[in-house]
Amino acid sequence: MARANDEVEALLREYADLIAITGGDAFKARAYEKAARAVGGYPADVSTLDEDGLREIPNVGRSIADKVAEYLRTGKMAVVEERRARIPAGVRELITIPTLGPKKALRLYEDLHISSVNELAAAIESDALADLKGFGEKTQDNIRHGIELLQQAGARVPLPLALDTAEEIIAALSGVAGCRRCAYAGSLRRMRETVGDLDVLVAAARSGPFMEALCELPGTAEVIARGTKKTSVRTGKGLQVDLRVLPPKSWGAGLQYFTGSKAHNIRTRTIAVHRGLKLSEYGVFDSESGESVASRTEEEVYARLGLPWIEPTLREDRGEIEAALRGELPEVVTERDVRGDLHTHTDLTDGLASLEAMVEAAAGRGYAYYAVTDHAPDLYMQRMTDEKILAQRARLRELDGRHRRMRLLHGTELNIGPEGEVDWPDEFLAGFDLCVASLHSHFDLGRAAMTRRLVRACENPYVSVLGHPTTRLIGRRPGVDADWDEVFAVCARTGTALEVNAQPDRLDLCDEDILRARAHGVRFAVNTDAHSVPHLAQLRYGIGTAQRGWLTPDEVINTWPLTRLRRFLRKGGR
Repeated sequence: MARANDEVEALLREYADLIAITGGDAFKARAYEKAARAVGGYPADVSTLDEDGLREIPNVGRSIADKVAEYLRTGKMAVVEERRARIPAGVRELITIPTLGPKKALRLYEDLHISSVNELAAAIESDALADLKGFGEKTQDNIRHGIELLQQAGARVPLPLALDTAEEIIAALSGVAGCRRCAYAGSLRRMRETVGDLDVLVAAARSGPFMEALCELPGTAEVIARGTKKTSVRTGKGLQVDLRVLPPKSWGAGLQYFTGSKAHNIRTRTIAVHRGLKLSEYGVFDSESGESVASRTEEEVYARLGLPWIEPTLREDRGEIEAALRGELPEVVTERDVRGDLHTHTDLTDGLASLEAMVEAAAGRGYAYYAVTDHAPDLYMQRMTDEKILAQRARLRELDGRHRRMRLLHGTELNIGPEGEVDWPDEFLAGFDLCVASLHSHFDLGRAAMTRRLVRACENPYVSVLGHPTTRLIGRRPGVDADWDEVFAVCARTGTALEVNAQPDRLDLCDEDILRARAHGVRFAVNTDAHSVPHLAQLRYGIGTAQRGWLTPDEVINTWPLTRLRRFLRKGGR
């Protein structure tokens, strides 16, 4: 279920942006950014807290707590409404462009009267920004790319929003009398990184009660179309939901058809034709007699086509049909296979929960082992020191094995510098159980320099995992430019695992990069990069991405027993 935390987080982030746009105090804007992040990652639902409870959230003082309480009580935050009124809507539209900050957006509006994304794109193409200070060729290229990212994202929404919405709808419709089955399909079932329209299926003899129930749900803001076979609505957060009610006997065929992808379905229909059959959302039929020969389950439908059941995350026509025909479909990794998380943070650096709270939550997930990897000192804003990290190690050793016998690994997330250097000398790194190394800055290096930088980091004998390798943020920042085949080959040679970062705005590596890296024989780690207790549950998004990349448990190091994992982390026996 969606939590009020997400709404409050978004509102506080907006307020921080509005402060920056109007030339407010940078420290105040930063305070609201920190509070937003803290609220989003807080374990308890903020709607259940009084003002004293709100002030217990890290980075939420009395003033911010009062504003949150106001929003929870009235649905509005007066200071946000006031700031919105002072800023033209066009400027607020401009700051949705990745790479374009609030100050530049305001400058474009005031100096050139640009108040929309389309106007800005046209201004760049006509060279109208050439004489505007601070908008040189490189800045314009960045803005142009940001506009492309925004346009590519379009009306698509992130996985968590789509999944939360789907699960709420399914819970509601499953309680309607006559419901035999209810599930989501489409790109969400295939775990695409963003979702356009949400497809929900119900198996029932009568469709009317379900169409009515969808239209009356609290989250439904608009009824787009209502019929007996299909009803479409739009939620308050802008997501279109298409509900289809199928005869129970057609459930399997309908689920297969509406899961897609389009390319996968073309292949299955072609196979059906070659077998003298016709495949539709209602079943598999004999072309001559019209008799239904399969429809109740997906397994039946695929079997009638001479195929094993194919995992939804593989249904993209990227070789899954051929692999199925050869009997070579992979048994892809699942959440149940994961024995531990190898990239997480605590409040020692930029996490929101204590070491003890994170360890307890990890144990509650049934993990056999768990790694804490707080940031190293080269990210200066984290203020890490040798003394702090060693004190954390001592405390972690005290906790080791206390929670359901879960073993604890002490690690760190190193910062990869411009030349590929990392924090701390080798003799200090030797004391860690594992080191994740990640890019956090200098994203605009040229291709050759970026490749050398990554290669050098992977060749470091103490770097076990390359964290969020491309650094992309979905819809906001592209991945860095590097010769990834060279990087993947070096990872395979040096025994450096590539991370599949489960944060839903990262999902880095993406599925296509995973497929490329697999060909080099690389190992992977599916990690949450959790900065709070709720983030640990985001593993599901990383697993979905890993499945889309065809990863098996044997290719994912954090599915291995601890003894095997430790051998890998020693990286060549060091």
